[in-house]
Amino acid sequence: MGREITYLDAINEALHEEMERDASVLLLGQDIGPYGGAFKVTRGLFEKFGDQRVLEMPIAENGIVGTAIGLAYMGMKPVVEFQFIDFIACGFDQIVNFAATSRYRWGVPAHIVLRGPWGGMVRGGMFHSRTPEMWFAHSPGIKVVAPGTVRDAKGLMKAAIRDADPVLYLEHKWLYRRLKATLDDDVVTPIGKANVALEGDALTIITYGAFLTLCLDAAKELAKDGIRTEVVDLRTLYPLDRAAIVASVSKTNKVMIVHEDIRFGGIAGEIAMTINEECFDKLDGPIVRVTPPDTPVPYSPPLEDAFYPNVGRIVKAARKLARY
Repeated sequence: MGREITYLDAINEALHEEMERDASVLLLGQDIGPYGGAFKVTRGLFEKFGDQRVLEMPIAENGIVGTAIGLAYMGMKPVVEFQFIDFIACGFDQIVNFAATSRYRWGVPAHIVLRGPWGGMVRGGMFHSRTPEMWFAHSPGIKVVAPGTVRDAKGLMKAAIRDADPVLYLEHKWLYRRLKATLDDDVVTPIGKANVALEGDALTIITYGAFLTLCLDAAKELAKDGIRTEVVDLRTLYPLDRAAIVASVSKTNKVMIVHEDIRFGGIAGEIAMTINEECFDKLDGPIVRVTPPDTPVPYSPPLEDAFYPNVGRIVKAARKLARY
């Protein structure tokens, strides 16, 4: 019988099940033991698996990542937690110069998962709201996933742990307790495959992470005007599912890209170029981007609300595009 669980619970379940399934899976991070992690994602795992598989680490992210790489070379499958994904910058050297290049350099992949709470909309300010996905999508050798549903939160974590290459797993803290769903099976979501979250024929909205929720809400509003919107959830940012993008745009002939990352250098540019190269002749209007501006995330609640695209802004841009 199905069980209703939260996005956060789904990640916890995936970690628990993979640790039970495979004794080489272990966790590294700060306060992930008896405390259960800053957001309680690892609660109960220390009690079940002990201090040899749930390892409390010092505040030294570069050292934590380096330790994880060493453990991977010894046959283990480490999962590293960053208390906030912003602090992954402290481990950047080990990730991009060592883990990501390991398979290419000498034929041995660094079998690690790097996970942590990502994104904003929770009044976290510029030091706790980072969207670093494109730092790593631009570093060949590491895969980047960003689940936007409860099912994919579990399925992509299980897939990430089983993948031999380093995987950056971005879990959105705005979704932790907001999303609930019923899961009744052991789900593994394939890395590198987008999902059509909602079918339509008037225009395509491409998105990922927490903004999937906003785009689906916007699609409901657009449906009241008879605008049947197709919503494509990327799920994986690298490798990018170009075929799914081309298929949807070829079907609807109009496309918007909506993401939480800032505008300059965001994945919208890569998606737009993919469309330009693969199906430009299918377009009946401009490629539209809806993103935050190129500034740090403000802490002030009114400024943060102005910074992030909301359902109203997405609907307004979609209505304009639909009129072309």
